[in-house]
Amino acid sequence: MLKILTPTLMLIPLTWISKPSWLWSLTLSHSFIIATMSLTWLNNTSETGCTALGQYMATDALSTPLLILTCWLLPLMILASQNHLKTEPTNRQRLYIMLLILLQFFLILAFSSTELIMFYIMFEATLIPTLIIITRWGNQMERLNAGTYFLFYTLFSSLPLLVALLMIQSKTGSLSLTTAQFYSSLIPQHNLLWLACLLAFLVKMPLYGVHLWLPKAHVEAPVAGSMILAAVLLKLGGYGMMRISTLIEPLTKNLSYPFIALALWGIVMTGLICLQQMDLKSLIAYSSVGHMGLVIGGILTQTPWGYSGALILMIAHGLTSSALFCLANTNYERTHSRIMFLARGLQMIFPLMAAWWFLFTLANLALPPLPNLMGELAIIISMFNWSWWTLIFTGLGTLITASYSIHMYMSSQRGPLSSHIMSLAPTYIKEHLLIFLHLLPLLLLICKPEIISSWPN
Repeated sequence: MLKILTPTLMLIPLTWISKPSWLWSLTLSHSFIIATMSLTWLNNTSETGCTALGQYMATDALSTPLLILTCWLLPLMILASQNHLKTEPTNRQRLYIMLLILLQFFLILAFSSTELIMFYIMFEATLIPTLIIITRWGNQMERLNAGTYFLFYTLFSSLPLLVALLMIQSKTGSLSLTTAQFYSSLIPQHNLLWLACLLAFLVKMPLYGVHLWLPKAHVEAPVAGSMILAAVLLKLGGYGMMRISTLIEPLTKNLSYPFIALALWGIVMTGLICLQQMDLKSLIAYSSVGHMGLVIGGILTQTPWGYSGALILMIAHGLTSSALFCLANTNYERTHSRIMFLARGLQMIFPLMAAWWFLFTLANLALPPLPNLMGELAIIISMFNWSWWTLIFTGLGTLITASYSIHMYMSSQRGPLSSHIMSLAPTYIKEHLLIFLHLLPLLLLICKPEIISSWPN
C-alpha cells in the first residue's frame, strides 16, 4: 500500500517545485508511473500491511478494482485539463494539480481503510478538493449554486451515518471491517439504523429523487471534475453500501423495497429526461443517474450475482462515462457550446473523433461483449430472481438507454454541418491518446472479466 501512497504524496512537492515549462510533463509522467505500479495489485488482490499503517489499511477483491481505477484516472485527468488551464497563472495551475492529487490520496485511503470511522472521514474529505475544483474552475456563473447543492446534499445525508457509526462503536467497541464477523451479532438490528447507514451512500450514488446535485455539479465542473465525479466519486456510494450492508440488516426485507422501486423508476425517468436533453454534459450526467440506479438495485437484492454485477458495472461505467465527458469537452473547446444541435455534422471534419464517439456510445448502451453488458445482465438476472416485475423496468430502461445513446451520437456527429461553424482547431494526438487510454482497460477486461467480477466470501 505504501508503494502507492508515498509516491502519490510526493507528487505534491513535485508540483510546487518543478519549473513552469516542466509542470504538466513531470506530473503526468510520474502519475502515470504510479498508475502502472498500481496494476501490481492485480497479482495479489488481497493485501494487508505489516507496518503500523497496515492494521488500518488493506485490499480485497472488492476494493482492488476501484483502487486501480482511481490511480489510472489521475494521469488522464491531468492530460485532459492541460488545454483548459493553459491561460491560467502558474500558481493556479499548480493548485489545480495539487487538488487532483489530494483527491486521489483521499480516495485511496477511503477504498483501502479497514476502520469504518476512517472510511467516513475520507468519504467526507473528498468533498473539499471536489468543491474547490467545481467552484473555482467551473465553466459558468452557476458553479457556485452547483457547489452549494453538492455540499449540502452530501453533508446533510452524511450526518445520520456518523451518528449510526458512533452508536455501533458504543454497542460493540469496534468498527473494524476485518473483525466484523465476530461483533456483527452485537449490533442492534433496527430499521432506523439501517436507513441512517445507507442514506449517505444512496445520496452519493445518487438515488433518483435525491439526484438533483449531480447534473448541476457535472454541468458546471471542469473536465477533470466531471471525470472524477463520474468515474470514482459516485462509486464511493456503491462501495460503502456493499461494506455496510454486510454489518447491518433491516428488521424486515420490506424496507429495501421502496428504494429498489425508486431506483428502477429512476432508470426509466432519467432515460426519458435524456431523450429530451439539448445539453451534452447534462445528458451524460443524467445517464449516470440511470446506470447507478441499476447498481443500487443490484446491491439491495443482497445476492452474490447482484454484488458482482454492481462491481462490474461500476468499473465499466467509470471508464465509459469519463471518456464521454472527455469527448464532450473536446467538442466544447472547439464549438464553445454544449448544445448538441449547434455542433452537429462534426463527423465530416473530425472522422476519427466521430469513431471514438461511436465506440463509447456503443459502450454506454452496453454492446456485447463489453463489461457494461456483463454487469447489466448480472444485475437484471439477480433482480428477476428477486421479482419478475423488475424485468418491465429494467427492460424498458435498457431500450430507452439505447435510444438516447443513439440520439446523442446522431445529434452531435451526423447531419449537415452547422452554418455558424466557420473554422475549427484540429484535434491533437494527446486527445486521441486520452480516449484510447479509457478504451484500453475496457477491451482488456473483455479478455479477463474475473478481475472485477469476483466477490469476497
